[in-house]
Amino acid sequence: MRAARYHGVRDVRLEQIPEPEPGPGQIKIAVAYNGLCGSDLHEYFNAPTFIPMEPHPLTGAHAPCVLGHEFSGTVVAVGDGAGVFGPGDRVAVRPTYSCGECPACRIGAPNICKQLAFHGGSAAGGGLSEFTVVDETMAHKLPDSVSLLSGALVEPLAVAQHAVNRAAPGADDTVVVIGSGAIGIGVWLALRARGIEKVIVSEPSGQRRQAISRLGAERVVDPTSQDLQTIVDEVSGGVGAAVVFDAAGVPQAFADGLSVLAPHGILMVVSVYERGLDFNPTALLTGEHTITTSLTYSDTEFAEVIANMERGVYGADGWTDVIGLDQLTDAFELLRAGEAVKILVEI
Repeated sequence: MRAARYHGVRDVRLEQIPEPEPGPGQIKIAVAYNGLCGSDLHEYFNAPTFIPMEPHPLTGAHAPCVLGHEFSGTVVAVGDGAGVFGPGDRVAVRPTYSCGECPACRIGAPNICKQLAFHGGSAAGGGLSEFTVVDETMAHKLPDSVSLLSGALVEPLAVAQHAVNRAAPGADDTVVVIGSGAIGIGVWLALRARGIEKVIVSEPSGQRRQAISRLGAERVVDPTSQDLQTIVDEVSGGVGAAVVFDAAGVPQAFADGLSVLAPHGILMVVSVYERGLDFNPTALLTGEHTITTSLTYSDTEFAEVIANMERGVYGADGWTDVIGLDQLTDAFELLRAGEAVKILVEI
């Protein structure tokens, strides 16, 4: 079967590899769609971070490895002892593996496991292949009303859902989302689902501003020509933003976020930074601000996203593009240049 395998920076190859078969407790999935995300770009353009070059301590996997951790598909076979799903079931997959033994796992936070691994990066197989095999505990069944295309968006939207759940903004709070790529859009959708109306989106890319505006965002700011602080003051009555989500992962986003926080405001970082930033913690003192972070998700958040899709809150229209597997590296370049919001690969 064909698969996209990561060998190193700027070295992703379409190769023929053996078709996997499910083992005990596993299901085999014919992949329908796989989304590309910011972490894929980081690995491709910058350096392997989540992809191990030596055997991963939990899974034993290492590069070259099949990419793709945001995917949906149809079950085509089940292994011994797997009884939750059957052939023909349509699923989205939570791609994370955890050890169950580290301090994070022991307190019920496997999403920050010390040995966290990802299907499609640091485990055997991935969504950028014709077929893949996962433990059936990682799959979530899609309702009939949720398409396989939308199913491939469950994973990134669950990232955003987890960040919003952790920050827990109130219904009357003013909230700022910096960056309207896929995660920024996901955060905006999750805020809308919670009934939060005073949301300001800051995004320098005209194409991405248009995409989130098409979805219904009313307060969309171009930080290169508009003053974010002035708009936040207008919306909040001079109080500032109770929560800022940094979904951009660049130093300017971090600085802009801090500058508009209300007293006791929260800056939630939900993006991967390719390089560090200069930061003086004294900037936090006068407002007793909190900087916190969010990583991946839980099965609960997968279920929340799917439920929101079923009731029509989330969808793929207006912010996604679909390509073929042969266009993969071109898609990386488009995303890197900000010329696309979310690209899904049709397998």
